[in-house]
Amino acid sequence: MSSLIQYFLANRKNISGYDKVESVFTRQLNDLGASIHYDDNVNLIPKLFKDKENTLVVITPAIPYDHSEWTFFRNAGFNIVKRAQLLGEITKNKKGICIAGTHGKTTTSSMIAHLLKQSSAGCNAFLGGILKNYNNNLLLSDTSDLIVIEADEYDRSFHWLSPFMAVITSVDSDHLDVYGTEKSYKEAFEHFTFLIRRGGVLLMREGIDIAPSLQEGVQHYSYSGDISKIRGKNKPDFYAQNVRINSEEIHFDFVAPNTVIKDIQLNEPIEINIVNSVAALAVALLNSVTSEELKQAMASFIGVKRRFDFHIKTDDLVLIDDYAHHPQELKSSIKSVRTLYPNRRLAVIFQPHLYSRTNDFYKEFAQSLSLADEVILLPIYPAREKPIPNVSSQIILDSLTISSKQLVNYDELISSVAKQKMDVVLVIGAGDIELLIEPLKKALLACRW
Repeated sequence: MSSLIQYFLANRKNISGYDKVESVFTRQLNDLGASIHYDDNVNLIPKLFKDKENTLVVITPAIPYDHSEWTFFRNAGFNIVKRAQLLGEITKNKKGICIAGTHGKTTTSSMIAHLLKQSSAGCNAFLGGILKNYNNNLLLSDTSDLIVIEADEYDRSFHWLSPFMAVITSVDSDHLDVYGTEKSYKEAFEHFTFLIRRGGVLLMREGIDIAPSLQEGVQHYSYSGDISKIRGKNKPDFYAQNVRINSEEIHFDFVAPNTVIKDIQLNEPIEINIVNSVAALAVALLNSVTSEELKQAMASFIGVKRRFDFHIKTDDLVLIDDYAHHPQELKSSIKSVRTLYPNRRLAVIFQPHLYSRTNDFYKEFAQSLSLADEVILLPIYPAREKPIPNVSSQIILDSLTISSKQLVNYDELISSVAKQKMDVVLVIGAGDIELLIEPLKKALLACRW
């Protein structure tokens, strides 16, 4: 929602809104001219925004239906649209580059936006994370008609979009509270491919098990990461080869149908980012970005906040913060840490996100977390949900196959960590666990003395 707020502020619109928690970013939005409050109270809606003829109400699916302010706007007959619906309206006259997938959306879309922004092509972008290069999740251009959009599948939001180009990074079952079955979840992605405009492009990761439904003239390309790890005879259209990974960076050769760009540099030594960067390079190349522009821009990309974000990186202590909240994401994140630090003790601190997701995947979460040496679980972050009977972090804890495990309350974490000397610490979760990073950092550093 924050990128939309900034977009409308840039277009001289009055903005008011509600968020559940105050954060650094909401304070920044208020400083820019928005009026954001944190209590669900109709009386806190400024008088200006109770004029339904001149007010557009935008909601995110995270807002519960019984929210009193939303109820007020519904009952009073205000024009109410979903966030994705508004994004679709804003972008319908531009060339939308829409990145969808269970995971990898934010990093891939951010890479694409950076590559285009740093080239002669240029772009606009509405993103789901804060790009460190710009300290923002919104990029605007007065000259480019390309617009990069992170296409969210929750609540079928991405069906409001009409992509010029689409990328599908992964289709691992999720949001079963909405879709019910894995089959229905995959069908939503298949419908998304049908929305690509005629003459457009679909770029889909090799091995994804869906059947695209493409309109006439839509070109279909495949991509993968390191080709040496791909089984089968058929090579994808875009891939990486000659991959070299060290503790500081990754280098590889990017292979496209008609060219090879040697020695691409990634500044974050995270294996999963190889496949994300291949997708980004492919999209930029298909939009006429030159080989030299691609090399320079990718080498200057410094990542996205809360996506494998290093907060401490010394010889005897590492602290990484990651937004992962799906079992496959946890598995990839933990394996990436193992690759970087193969002989060191790895402790994972995990805050599950949503009761429904925990209920659906607690065994898979336990399998992924058991790849660590130690696991510290926090209570579930509920977000938009009400509790489900007998569903808590305890069911993950009970399914872990490692012996070093514990469940602590949110306010007990720092004191618990302060009692032990840790080596490599990976903090994972999509809730408010990020607010514990700075206190955790101080506690870990204090233990070194």
